This record gives sequence, structure tokens and C-alpha cells, in this order.
Amino acid sequence: MAKDRNQEVDSHTGWWDRYFRQSVRPLASLAFVLPLMLVYEVGVLVLGPEAIRNGADVLMRQLLDMLGFGQYFVLPVATCVILLDWHHMRREPWRFSPRVLAVMFAESVAWALLLFAVHCVMTGIAANIAAAVPGQGQNGDKLATLVAFCGAGLYEELLFRLILLSATMGVIRVAGGSPRATAIVAVVVTSLVFSAAHYKPFMSFGEPFEWYSFVFRTLAGGFFAVLYLRRGFGIAAGAHAFYDVITQIF
Repeated sequence: MAKDRNQEVDSHTGWWDRYFRQSVRPLASLAFVLPLMLVYEVGVLVLGPEAIRNGADVLMRQLLDMLGFGQYFVLPVATCVILLDWHHMRREPWRFSPRVLAVMFAESVAWALLLFAVHCVMTGIAANIAAAVPGQGQNGDKLATLVAFCGAGLYEELLFRLILLSATMGVIRVAGGSPRATAIVAVVVTSLVFSAAHYKPFMSFGEPFEWYSFVFRTLAGGFFAVLYLRRGFGIAAGAHAFYDVITQIF
């Protein structure tokens, strides 16, 4: 019956309405981020010592190793399982239009360009963009850097938005926070944590602390958090990865 109702709703709404509804489904997010996952995981294996590992990837693998799950492919498999289970728990239809993925790509690029424009306004067109880009400047190999950006888009959004933001919102709701206050506090707190996680005072593999990039990363964290809440995991991960790629190009 639920499936029939979903089909009836889809048949009586415009395509853009169906797109906005389908694109936030975890199943569509999984299909959309799979290329990022494959590029990153295969790229890291192929590049070997030349690979630039994403910090969120390293942290989550360390935690999994402490729990006795040190096998290399546990993290990407766990990512797929989380999204599939989330989709099941939401009781969403197990289908979406293939056109949705193409439009999700365009939407993610558009959000990435918007964040890049904000960055340019903050720093000036001639500013050193590398100061605020996660992972840039660690390695001169552009291929290794681009592979790392795919990992940043996927695993930083997995850790800081899908896991940490959701958990923080759950704790605040249990403590009696209103829906609006819950979202605002969780976005601010997790954005600060997201920014801090890029620096050596907070993480051993981070960069030297610098106030400007800390402020910008906090704002970027809030940007991705709002995207995650409003447009789903796939769009947030895509916008994150494409923003990093755009900064590499320009």
C-alpha cells in the first residue's frame, strides 16, 4: 500500500518536486557518492606511499582498528551499510530516476561554486586559496591531491555530518531542546569541531593553526551542515568534494 501511495504521489507531482524528494533519499545519496568512494579507495591503493589520506578516513580507521575491525575495506563497506540501513529505516521507495544523479551533480557543483565565491569575497581574488583548503599543500602531485579531495568529500561528511551532527542533534533533543534550537546548536558545535579537526593543536596529523582558515572552515562546516539537513548526504558530500576540486583548479 505504501509503495502504491508513493507511486501515486510521484505521478501527480512535477519533475522538480520529484527530484527534490528523490535526491534526499539515502539510496540516491549512496549511488551518487559511490564514484567518489571508488576514486578515493582505488586511488589510495594505486598511489601507495604517494597517496594523501584524508584525516577523517584515518581517524575512523583507527577507531575501527581499536574495535578489532582493521581490514582495509571495512570502512567503505560500513558506509554503504549505514546508508542502506538509513534508507530502510526511513521506509523510502527503493527506486529513483537515473536523471536524478545527473541533476545532483549539477546541484553539487552549483553549491561548491557558491562556497568558492564566499571564499573569494573573504580573502580577495588574489588571496592564497591554499590556506583554507583541506589537504592542499601537503603534496605537489595533483593526482594524489584530487584523490584526497574525493575522500574529504565522502568521509568528512560521513563523520562530521551524518554521524556527529545526527548524534549531537539526538542528544540535544533528548535534553529537551526545541527542533529549531537543536538544529542551530548542533550545526554550530559540529562546525567548530570540523574546523578544529584540521589543526595540530587538536589532531596530530593536522596543519599548523591559523585563525583565518579556522574561521573559514567553521563557516564552511556550517554550510555543509545546512546542506546535509536540507538537501541530504549526497549533495553535501558532492559539494564538499567539488569545492575542493575547484580550489585546486583555480
